[in-house]
Amino acid sequence: MHSIPKLMRIIEAPIPGGPEALRIGEAPCPAPGAGEALIRVAAIGINRADTQQRRGVYPSPPGAPAWPGLEVAGVVAAVGSGVEEFPVDAPVCALLAGGGYAEYCVAPIAQTLPIPGQLTLVEAASLPEAYFTVWSNVYGFGRLAPGETLLVHGGSSGIGVAAIQLARALGHTVYATAGSVDKCHFCESMGAARGINYRDEDFVAVLKELTAGRGVDVILDMVGGSYLERDVQALASDGRIVVIATQGGTAATLDLRQVMAKRAHISGSMLRPRPVSFKNQIKAQLLSRVWPLLADGTIRAVVDRVFRFDEAPAAHAYMESSAHMGKLILKV
Repeated sequence: MHSIPKLMRIIEAPIPGGPEALRIGEAPCPAPGAGEALIRVAAIGINRADTQQRRGVYPSPPGAPAWPGLEVAGVVAAVGSGVEEFPVDAPVCALLAGGGYAEYCVAPIAQTLPIPGQLTLVEAASLPEAYFTVWSNVYGFGRLAPGETLLVHGGSSGIGVAAIQLARALGHTVYATAGSVDKCHFCESMGAARGINYRDEDFVAVLKELTAGRGVDVILDMVGGSYLERDVQALASDGRIVVIATQGGTAATLDLRQVMAKRAHISGSMLRPRPVSFKNQIKAQLLSRVWPLLADGTIRAVVDRVFRFDEAPAAHAYMESSAHMGKLILKV
């Protein structure tokens, strides 16, 4: 048992801006409410949403701390009423609506999971956002079924790596786009049947050739914008496109005749504002279907680089360079 301080260090961006806007601040240490755990944070997963929040375009939802941070790993420091799943000092990782860039954070037990297998806390911090996102979108909205194929845009990202590994482990043929030859080879090392360099290749043409003209069944798209019309072209009949980010812009033009002819389903989602009850359903599925694969090494945590807590500006700059392959972590 350790004493819980009254104040803790946080990383915040009081004035929105570039990576240099991040600074270390101080805030009262939170207390867990009913159904919540107070986590002494050891490692923090960095996500694109954090960089958007730093720029002032993606604020924390109501009720969440104002500073960034969507996933952490650490040990339980205290629990609120009604919590029996985790004792104090249990190692855990958790999905948050915000506030992970701190020495302590509060997480709903419904979004808190044990550390799978022998993974370290640094490795575990790379899991929650990626696997909650992948499961809810690929197998939820995308309804990827046995025998179907998946295309992952941004295959070398944290979410891309999780999607490739998980779908491959569950028996699907996976294709991935990435921005360099090295990243394409990296995607293939993760289990992609083919990495497609979007700078030099037309992914629609490549997929038509690889699938004998059929196309793919599900596309996980974190680019959006100009990709959406080409996604429809690459899609098989009755295929599904799930848009989860808009790195390529928020506006798209579609040939609705192609959408109708292919009976295409296009959906989009944001995980962060979804209710705790929804995330609890995903947690149950992760514990049943995904955590055993992480525990036995079938799929693995992929961490590109670990930064110190006070190196958050450098970590954000590195993420925005898109040079990374896998997850970036802040170590407290």
